[in-house]
Amino acid sequence: MNETSQSPVLTTLCYLEQQDQYLMLHRLKKKNDVNEGKWIGVGGHIEYGESPEECILRETKEETGLSLHGPKLRGVVTFLSDRGDYELMFLFTADHFSGTPHPCSEGELAWLPKREVFSKNLWEGDRIFFRLLEEGAPFFSLKLSYDAKDRLKGAVLNGRPLELFDILNEDGTKSGIVRERGVAHRDGSLHQTVHLWIARRDADGEFSLLLQKRSLSKDCYPGCWDISSAGHVSAGETTEEALTRELSEELGIPKKEQQGIRPAGQFRIAFDDVFHGQPFCDREIAQLYVWEKDLDPKALTLEADEITEVRWFPMEECFRMSRDRSLLSNCLVYEELALVKEALEDSSQAARM
Repeated sequence: MNETSQSPVLTTLCYLEQQDQYLMLHRLKKKNDVNEGKWIGVGGHIEYGESPEECILRETKEETGLSLHGPKLRGVVTFLSDRGDYELMFLFTADHFSGTPHPCSEGELAWLPKREVFSKNLWEGDRIFFRLLEEGAPFFSLKLSYDAKDRLKGAVLNGRPLELFDILNEDGTKSGIVRERGVAHRDGSLHQTVHLWIARRDADGEFSLLLQKRSLSKDCYPGCWDISSAGHVSAGETTEEALTRELSEELGIPKKEQQGIRPAGQFRIAFDDVFHGQPFCDREIAQLYVWEKDLDPKALTLEADEITEVRWFPMEECFRMSRDRSLLSNCLVYEELALVKEALEDSSQAARM
């Protein structure tokens, strides 16, 4: 097969809505079904001469016995896989329909509360467009790529790549699940991050920490003072690779200049909050690093979308800020600062011996 000349298979999918529920199809009956065991919507292949709207009207009637009235086209989803699949799916929702429902030959139909859908056996990519529907996103184009074992390996929303994480078991090992950032923070999926604390020893012998001020567009704690450089470990990435990448992206420090950084243990983070009107559930294992480096904030190249300012703060002031955030808007954690202080003092003591 010549991949450069392959045309996509055209399909449709619709989620019927009523009383804060979705009509879901649990695919259990069809032989050799790529969706076997999964929960999906209703729909199917576009036949020759059909429009997407004509197709979803026909498929819904055939699979459920219901006639849709004015289905809404919410997005277009492109599927690719290392199995050779190439599909273009038109995604609809519909809250007006009539008729007498009947059993489906491809699985079991069930009305599920929307809050329960994410707990079902879904394709990881489906979780992304469920999140977009939940957030009331405008019409979107989403590209999803899977490997030969049906693991999500790429997601692009309206032409911009989305971040993917390796989801961890409680013991910190990888579960084998790869999940999109927004979904992971919606569901509180455990994932890994890196936290680099840049420190200098001042004339009085005490440490100061370089803090960054988060941009107002950040998905959590916008406009708050935070760790020197921090970020998520992307799927397939090591913590060391993530650290190098984040430091280069956020502060403009190339890898060749990142000498002397030391690991300082791990710290677990768990919180629930609301940002930009959306719930945010964070569960992460942060790999801590310290770097004694007297950097000039004015000489740094800041990532404009992420950071608005960097500034040195005495460590004791950082402790006070973490205890009383009314002093200065921040998202510092006292217990993590204590680990950082201990690591810095231990290294200083070792250097004197």
